[in-house]
Amino acid sequence: MIFNPFKSLRFRVFLMVFFTGLVSCLVIHFAIIESYENRAVSVRESEVSTQLMILANHLINYNYFSDTTSDVINAELDLIANLYDGRVMVIDNNLQIRKDTYGISDGKIIISEEVVKCLKNGTAGASTVYDRNNGYIEMTAPITETLTFESGDVAAGEKSQDVVRGVLLISVSTEYIRNTMNILTRRAVSIELIAVILILVSAWWGSGKLLRPFDRITSAINDVKAGFTNEPIEGSQYYETEHIINAFNQLLQRMNALDASRQEFVSNVSHELKTPITSMKVLADSLIMQDDVPNEVYRDFMEDIAAEVDRENQIINDLLELVKMDKKATSLNITTVDVVQMMEVIMKRMRPIARKRNIELTLETTREISAEIDEVKLSLALMNLVENAVKYNKEDGWVKVKLDADHKSFTCEVSDSGIGIPEDSLDKIYQRFYRVDKSRSREIGGTGLGLSITHSAILMHRGTIDVQSIEDEGTIFTVTIPLKYMQSQE
Repeated sequence: MIFNPFKSLRFRVFLMVFFTGLVSCLVIHFAIIESYENRAVSVRESEVSTQLMILANHLINYNYFSDTTSDVINAELDLIANLYDGRVMVIDNNLQIRKDTYGISDGKIIISEEVVKCLKNGTAGASTVYDRNNGYIEMTAPITETLTFESGDVAAGEKSQDVVRGVLLISVSTEYIRNTMNILTRRAVSIELIAVILILVSAWWGSGKLLRPFDRITSAINDVKAGFTNEPIEGSQYYETEHIINAFNQLLQRMNALDASRQEFVSNVSHELKTPITSMKVLADSLIMQDDVPNEVYRDFMEDIAAEVDRENQIINDLLELVKMDKKATSLNITTVDVVQMMEVIMKRMRPIARKRNIELTLETTREISAEIDEVKLSLALMNLVENAVKYNKEDGWVKVKLDADHKSFTCEVSDSGIGIPEDSLDKIYQRFYRVDKSRSREIGGTGLGLSITHSAILMHRGTIDVQSIEDEGTIFTVTIPLKYMQSQE
């Protein structure tokens, strides 16, 4: 048999725990790196924005667009460019580059959407662009001059107006942010490798720890299967294992009960089959040991042997019928049957037996009854009830059969004036080979299987059977069978 690890619960739990830990580490890793990058870029943008505002004011104060040779302003531009490892360009309102700290674009015209927007909209048009792939931040800031002039209206006083004289365009390197991120990434990877190893070991150990109760259950079940013990399993740490143990213990209890029932059944069958054979053996040996046996004696012995053969045959037939009833695969031959007519046939068959003991046999019904049943099996079950009512009755007694029905089911009540059943035996009468009065049962030819056959047949029809009995007064069996047969969902 090829081992498939994915069928192992422990392996699945291990994978679940391991991948959960691994994904958590990766999420934390990228979340931290991303958070640091966003924070670092935001801080750098804020710093550069402040420097650009200060520089723009200086450019206006020093009238830089009129004289670009100012050492103070040029030094300040170079300082900012060096400080942020970038490039600064001063652009006038004609899109001409008046100063480039790289010294390669002075006097040239720049066509840039960001610069045009900034010239047109002023502060509202300032923009910031972070290019992660190329590692720089590009920012624009307006160079604004505030003009003050007198209004024609004396009461209005002086008015001011902001005029955009140019734009500062700066490109700031983010190399140091990338280097810091690389350092953090290397450290994070080292920590994550250690964490993954710890998760790997913890996942394997934890999965084994979690499934250890299941291993103990498996070991206990294997011991039961091997026959080393048949004791219930004890000890449970989880609700899940407790449910499994309870279910197994109930199954084990049922198996033990079935095994005990099987042993008892085999013992009873052996005894019942052996008794007629022993009787026939005794009778045959008696004939063999005698010489010149008179015909009358010979005939009496042979009649006794024939009676024992009939008894043996009845036991075997009842056993075969019971085995058929026990087979779950046995299907019922369901047809629509006239129950009243079926019961009349049963009564007709039983009347000759009832007449021998002068027992009154009556059938009472108030309506026509049609039901979906297996006529052969249910007829046998009801005949057993009527036959028992006749056989275990008193001389000059009576047996009454009542049929009735409603919209769901029909009932058959078989009552008699017989010897009754002791109260302590009422819950045992459906057991195989159980006899209330063994001596009388053998005397009248009972095998102890009739009620077992009846009970099985009724259950196969999804019906019920109830019994009420008082010793020396009589017994009432009530059978209820659905009018519509419902197929089992198994």
